[in-house]
Amino acid sequence: MKTLKNQIETLILIVTGMLFFSSLNSFGQDSHKNNILEMENKDIIENKIDSLLSIMTLKEKIGQLVLYNGSWDVTGPPSDLGNKEKFEKLKNGEVGAMLNVTSVEATKKIQSDVMEHSRLKIPLLFGYDVIHGYKTIFPIPLGESASWDLEAIKKSSSVAAKEATASGINWAFGPMVDISRDARWGRIMEGAGEDPFFGSKVAVARIQGFQGEDLSNTNTLAACVKHFAAYGFAEGGRDYNTVSIGEYELHNTVLPPFKAAVEAGVASMMSAFNEVDGIPATGHKMLQRDILKKTWGWDGFIVSDWASITEMIYHGFAKDKNQAAEKAIIAGNDMDMEGKAYETGLEELVKDGKVDENLIEDAARRILRVKYELGLFDDAYKYSDEAREKNDIYTKENLEASRDVAKKSIVLLKNNNDILPLRKDLKSIAVIGPLANDKDTPIGSWRAKAVPNSAVSLLEGIKSAVGKSVSISHAEGVKLGVGQRSFIKELKVNREDVTGIAEAVNIAKNAEVVVMAIGEEAFQSGEGRSQVNIELTIPQQKLFDAVWEVNKNIVVTLMNGRPLAITNIAEKAPAILETWHLGSESGNAIADVLFGDYNPSGKLPVSFPRHVGQVPIYYNAKNTGRPLNKDGMVFWSHYTDEKNDPLFPFGHGLSYTTFQYKDFKISEDSFSSGEEITVSVTVTNTGKRKGKEVVQLYIQDLIGSLTRPIKELKGFELIELEPGQSKEVSFVITQETIQFYTANKKWEAEPGDFKIFIGGSSNTKLEKGFSFTK
Repeated sequence: MKTLKNQIETLILIVTGMLFFSSLNSFGQDSHKNNILEMENKDIIENKIDSLLSIMTLKEKIGQLVLYNGSWDVTGPPSDLGNKEKFEKLKNGEVGAMLNVTSVEATKKIQSDVMEHSRLKIPLLFGYDVIHGYKTIFPIPLGESASWDLEAIKKSSSVAAKEATASGINWAFGPMVDISRDARWGRIMEGAGEDPFFGSKVAVARIQGFQGEDLSNTNTLAACVKHFAAYGFAEGGRDYNTVSIGEYELHNTVLPPFKAAVEAGVASMMSAFNEVDGIPATGHKMLQRDILKKTWGWDGFIVSDWASITEMIYHGFAKDKNQAAEKAIIAGNDMDMEGKAYETGLEELVKDGKVDENLIEDAARRILRVKYELGLFDDAYKYSDEAREKNDIYTKENLEASRDVAKKSIVLLKNNNDILPLRKDLKSIAVIGPLANDKDTPIGSWRAKAVPNSAVSLLEGIKSAVGKSVSISHAEGVKLGVGQRSFIKELKVNREDVTGIAEAVNIAKNAEVVVMAIGEEAFQSGEGRSQVNIELTIPQQKLFDAVWEVNKNIVVTLMNGRPLAITNIAEKAPAILETWHLGSESGNAIADVLFGDYNPSGKLPVSFPRHVGQVPIYYNAKNTGRPLNKDGMVFWSHYTDEKNDPLFPFGHGLSYTTFQYKDFKISEDSFSSGEEITVSVTVTNTGKRKGKEVVQLYIQDLIGSLTRPIKELKGFELIELEPGQSKEVSFVITQETIQFYTANKKWEAEPGDFKIFIGGSSNTKLEKGFSFTK
């Protein structure tokens, strides 16, 4: 017995020791183990895909490449297929995905049609435009980017994913990562603005919010980065228009956010409507197959935008649907959204030898891979949970998150004489403007399943903040939109009627302060909403001027989806808040800032022009050969009737406190390949309120194989300081920091001299120099 006992004890010691040393061996190597497990999991998935593809017919492989619209919530021409024909194709396994099918009931019904009737029972993807929220709406993406708070942006997308998946969606058509410098383009509201470095950071945050750490979790979904590529560079800012862009501009400005998305593991991408130098993006082999899939090694799938494959016929790039299908699949476009080209043409093209079946198989493999990663083959109904749909959507917690992100997205553009924050014990406030009591516009465009007129209006937010002791008067002043608001029809904007101004002037005369809500209606921006005039409408300008004549204490709250040219307003109004279209909790969030419950911390992600004639306008422009007026003559790069600089520059944003930058230091004045230098600055809150500051790092490459921008954002950090508190903020500069796509047609750092700038906006003058040698 004793011997047996000793043997057992010895065995226990041995096993314990093995476990102990195993744990020691794994300490610090979790990442390596996770990588091995991830690789093994990928191998398992690839083996499963191989097995499945080996038994699929050509028609079934093509079926995975077909995406149908499931309702009349469209962003393009309605489908010419009836529901009966769609059902037949679904049950035959000839459809890979559906869009605009929402709710557990609807998605479960269609999924069951496929799973019960199709031969191979391959589950569907259900896609939807989840742009800035699902039912709980967050600020429009451009506005949310103004927070410069990557964790808040990630949180926004994660809440949207939670709600969308609770309603049966497993694939979001977002984020949009197009860089745009033209405020005339309506879709500028969907992105992160004008800067590729900043846009890359925001893109990754949104992808992480949508996809989480594990795509198979039921509260995450597959992201779809769009639009590949250069959609934001449409000529004249006109949607769907031609793009003419050079190779170097493409690589240095347009592609970085897409590359960052690939490195973040984005599941899918959407091609763009536009052509790029004569080739429609949907049929652009260099972009899709060569750069994205080959050079970057990306294994996700590309979906066309709505009918953009067949639209290559209108471009004059394809003679018919069959040729459009041929060009698109060869170029690398994997899935056809509502184009009807792949389903009608690919089988014949393969049989005629015009398309290699391996291209079809590669496209199907990419789509199947995402379905496996989502866990749909383990449980096709994993997003069909009625309890989640009842409990996880439009909750108090989600609305609180919306309010939090919204107040962080507000930018204080101007605050003369510290008119803001307003006191809550004011005797009277006049809330004036066409958007003051508007409960729909704050929801913004691309509003998913938001309930119309469900947002908290500015008037409601102010009343809730101050209580009944303050006299609140309200007048619309002028109307903004005329007639019914519609996502798919042109908005009629009031450009003449000023009949309500007299009432507004009357209440303004007797108020201590006027809060004026002006800007754009929700559907003045978004897809198909390009404008040549980005000023306030004439009735709104007349309203402001009339009120200003009787009461100079005006706080302007701009509500808009694009940068506006508001030079006249900016010259007169003592305080201006850029409040964008902030979503469900808009009015409460604005009131939080108006009355100082939250100290504004937003910074502009895009430049505001003085005049539409300046656009496209952006901070990281080139010097030109004649940047300065040195001799008093006219021959330099300028306008004769307006300044060159923007009204409000990229990175601009004030606070209710003040920040001082001092002790700007650089560890070395030069470094070589494989080395690094550190730059630091001490930031002090010199005011009386706790506040946040976005410390921004810019670099100028003085001489290059290509002309270089006068300044480029290369780092930023959001800090919060108590009054009197200081913090040293440091940035590490490496070879990667200063690399760009050079004349050698590759990404590299060139030796030379550089300037480095640190401050609270792109117009900072705090600078030092360094050099780099190889």
